[in-house]
Amino acid sequence: MRKYDLHVHTCHSRCSVNKPAKILKRAMKAGLNGIAITDHNQVGGAIETVKLARKFIEKGLLASDFEVVIGEEVMTDQCEVLVYYVKEKIKPGRYEDVIHEVRRQGAVCSIAHPFSGGGRAHVNPKFFRNVARELLPDAIEGFNGRIIFDRANKKAKALAKELGLAVTGGSDGHFAFEVGAGYTKFKGDLKTALKKKVARSAGKKKCPFFQRFMTFFLILLKKVFKRKADR
Repeated sequence: MRKYDLHVHTCHSRCSVNKPAKILKRAMKAGLNGIAITDHNQVGGAIETVKLARKFIEKGLLASDFEVVIGEEVMTDQCEVLVYYVKEKIKPGRYEDVIHEVRRQGAVCSIAHPFSGGGRAHVNPKFFRNVARELLPDAIEGFNGRIIFDRANKKAKALAKELGLAVTGGSDGHFAFEVGAGYTKFKGDLKTALKKKVARSAGKKKCPFFQRFMTFFLILLKKVFKRKADR
């Protein structure tokens, strides 16, 4: 079985300080075989991490089969969509338009933390029950390392089972120590596992409330420094 953390942010997301080098080092220590960089509505951090991973592999600092997936966390009117194997940045917008673009690029996707709370609106299960089959995602994130209450992850897994979808797991890491707290288990290659609905989630939460507080504080700090820089 391969283990990928499929929800990792870099400093290209305003809510993260993760440097690609620290992410890769932590991923190896956590025993991962791969990661997906899923910055908010952008792919620059993922591309940077892919390039750095190649250098690490050449120097023997990473296993030769370690994979960095170029991903993106795209905001839509229904939910946030984790897209994997992105060829070019996908713009936020209507859920249906984003899914069409995912398919056009030959990518795969998973709905991020559908019942996470923390200021986010929960997804409406009725929407996904009634949407055309071709507009369903490939998976739903069934384990998110930043979920405070376990029932949110359980509800996500239940919805994935009801819709006949694969389940993914990720740390939603904004800081290096979080990477690997959540992951996806599968055999073979990731894209096939998601399309065949055989991927499964796993992980162990650390201190989700503290992690969320740190992120809130980080965003606040960045806003303060940005205002000072703009003066």
